Amino acid sequence: MADFKRIDDADDLTGKTALVRVDFNVPMNDAGEVSDDTRLRSALGTVQSLSGRGAKVALLAHFGRPKGEVKPELSLRPVAAAFAKVLGAPVAFADDCVGEAASNAIASIQGGGVVLLENTRFKPGETKNNDDLADEMAKLGDIYVNDAFSAAHRAHVSTEGLARRLPAYAGRSMERELDALEKALGQPERPVLAVVGGAKVSSKIDLLKNLVSKVDALVIGGGMANTFLAARGHPVGKSLCEHDLADTCREIEANAKAAGCDIILPQDVVVAKEFAANAENRTCSIGEVADDEMILDAGPQTVGIVTIAMDAAKTLVWNGPLGAFEIEPFDKATVAAAKAAGERAKSGKLIAVAGGGDTVAALNHAGVADDFSFVSTAGGAFLEWMEGKALPGVEALKK
Repeated sequence: MADFKRIDDADDLTGKTALVRVDFNVPMNDAGEVSDDTRLRSALGTVQSLSGRGAKVALLAHFGRPKGEVKPELSLRPVAAAFAKVLGAPVAFADDCVGEAASNAIASIQGGGVVLLENTRFKPGETKNNDDLADEMAKLGDIYVNDAFSAAHRAHVSTEGLARRLPAYAGRSMERELDALEKALGQPERPVLAVVGGAKVSSKIDLLKNLVSKVDALVIGGGMANTFLAARGHPVGKSLCEHDLADTCREIEANAKAAGCDIILPQDVVVAKEFAANAENRTCSIGEVADDEMILDAGPQTVGIVTIAMDAAKTLVWNGPLGAFEIEPFDKATVAAAKAAGERAKSGKLIAVAGGGDTVAALNHAGVADDFSFVSTAGGAFLEWMEGKALPGVEALKK
């Protein structure tokens, strides 16, 4: 995966136009202002690198889901103003991402200048990776840079089509992501431990099947652990459980055994009779769950087992919480395990890479996101990468 072209590989960029795919799909408040500039700041490294080398930087991004229609409320115009503040320099705006409006806007800036083009998804051909649209968009630039890993699992014009028409490179944010993923599963330091949580096995079958052939130990937590426990014959009461996937769980466990991957399931659990904050609860072994109880978290014994597994590992890949971390006190296992991972990563004992929406929220809740080696905010793309799928936007950047 690491064998891709980086912007440092590009020749002289003076006066050239770089079409840069960024992730500016940012949250907005009721006043139409950007409420979180994290994604804007993540683009700074790439934009400053290119503009510092004298290139004109034309930014391509989508915003919302206009489904090929021009919707004024989904215009990127307010984002241009917000990015200008983050950049500390003017950012021009083009009312279109192709054609005269786009080419005139690019022509109006000097080398080193920045322009944001209008929402690529206003074009019906964008998500269809339409050849004509890709040809038209490619006319605007001399090189293409993809800095949006979060959209790399989509074969769209702005993520894949352009990379086949122009010299293509990974931006700074993209290369950090790809380098981190390479360390996690591509060429990792072993042993490798994966922690996978979440509500349902059905949403992560491909992920689990891929991981058991790639890692040395796999912790399964959250609601999906209930399905595995039930498949082993343990009572799960009225817990969230996909009983119809028992055979799938047994198949995954058999594959893991054949591959030499140790499956780690909860040995003790926190149960309650209702799913509510601060509900009356108790901790019990996995064989003692009553019919009217539901499993809402892993217990302290399980956290201890997971921590021991971390001590034995050199690399950790984390996706998903160990319990219903959104409500107290069923966040304890996730917080304790996350803190243990963060401490080991911070001290250099563990390479810890995490990703996925719930995962990022859980690590932030535990206050350890900054302690991990790398935390990916690219939900869908990160999950597909963990599933072992080829990402079109990344494949197009390979040497």
